[in-house]
Formats: sequence, C-alpha cells, structure tokens
Amino acid sequence: MQPTAQAVGENTNRGEPRRGGRKHTAPPSLAGCLSARRLGQPEPVAIKILPMAEPQASIHSPDIHPLARAFYSRDPRRVARSLLGKILVRHTPNARLTARIVEVEAYLGAEDPAAHSASGRTARNAVLFGPPGYAYIYFIYGNHYCLNVSCEPDGQAGGVLFRALEPLTGIDQMAAARGIALRSENDWPKLTSGPGRLCEAFGITRARDNGCDLTSPDSELWIGEDGYRARNIVVTPRVGITKAASDPLRYLIDGNRFVSRFVSRKISPK
Repeated sequence: MQPTAQAVGENTNRGEPRRGGRKHTAPPSLAGCLSARRLGQPEPVAIKILPMAEPQASIHSPDIHPLARAFYSRDPRRVARSLLGKILVRHTPNARLTARIVEVEAYLGAEDPAAHSASGRTARNAVLFGPPGYAYIYFIYGNHYCLNVSCEPDGQAGGVLFRALEPLTGIDQMAAARGIALRSENDWPKLTSGPGRLCEAFGITRARDNGCDLTSPDSELWIGEDGYRARNIVVTPRVGITKAASDPLRYLIDGNRFVSRFVSRKISPK
C-alpha cells in the first residue's frame, strides 16, 4: 500500500506486539533515530511573538504518558480515530515540543492502492512491514517530509499519516524551525497545519527519525496521552492523492482551526 508520488497523505507502517511470546525487533532504520542527537540543530531565526491566547485544546494534564505498542497493533482506521487528541512529543536540547493531534489519514496496506506498501516491501518502506508503533518518514514533492506511524501486527503493512497538529508547548522553537514570525494568534496554524509544516516545526526528517520507536519516552520523538478526549470527530475522503481518493479514511476534529484543509464533504460525523 503505497501512495503515489502525488499523494500528500499516505503511509503504511505495519507492526504489532508479537504473538506467541516473540520479542519485537527494531526496524532496520532505527539507527537514524538513535543518532539524532549528533545532528546539528537548525540555525536560530529572528522571530516576533506577541502574547496570545492558549491553543484550543491546551487544557491538559502536565503528565503525558506514552501509548503502549498494542495501541498500534490494530486496523489503521481504528488507530487513526484513536490518535485524535493524543500528543506528539519532541525532545530537544533546549525545550520539549508538544502538540495535539487533530487530523490524520489511514492507509490500509497491500489492498490500498494509495499506500506506500501496495507495491510490496522495499528498503524504503521496510518500517511499514515491521512491528507497530514505529515512525515511517518519507520525502515528497522534493521539498518536505511526512510523518507516519506503523500499525497492524508485525509483517503486515498499514499505517497512519499525521496531517495536522495543534501546538501546545515550544511554540517559539516551532516558529524558529519554520522560519516564520508569529504576529498574532491567527498565525499559529502556519506552524503545524499540514503534514509538511508539522514535520518542519518538529524538525522531523527521514535521516533523523525514520524507524524511531514512538512508544518510548526515551526516543526523541514519541506519542503520548494526557487524558484529553477528542470530540466532534468526522470522517472525510483523503486529500492530495489520486488513487482511492474517495475512500473515507481521513479523520479530524471538526471545527479545529489547525485542520489542514477545509472540510467540504463530511462522510460520517461521530
């Protein structure tokens, strides 16, 4: 299931807790995650940040707990819906960046022509066929990265693409990473609304993060929960793809201003 080059939303990471007592093996690209601290940090960018209101979904516990691997060892559609409201965390030497997940897309594996795994396992998409809960990063359009998480049991391909986040902490670092000035609250969606923007804001690249264990708080990049419950979840067709474009596999929090694209056709409000 592998989206075509035109697909902005796509992913297919497969993995899940092994059955029968087998231990998980880390994806072959995990070394890129472990060597992240050796990479240089982006150069500081002059920004102007004025006092602003708290983000829409900023009411949360100070404690963020990582999601268990079993959370991802399911059908990508179930994982995608359940990820809404969860928190993406990035540890940096100077700050901890956090943002709430508000828009995702599910990619279903070999039977999904828009998924990267549709053409079978390759060196590029190997993470998608590994255990669940690992980051699959790809470069698209020659100018930005996309973050996905592997789903399903080990050996099966499937995953979820992250399309939009709502910033919670580390706002100034995100703005610096994106090289933009925040003059008012209206500028906040420029940080993490869209798969390419959110990766740039969080410093996510294939070399740095492909194969990272998103279930471990020891990773520089991981996903957790703080008790927040997402409401007003709706489903729409995926966007930015040409294959299986009508399938209702995009999940988002309706009314959230950080959603990457206007919701013109809601398939099923939940």
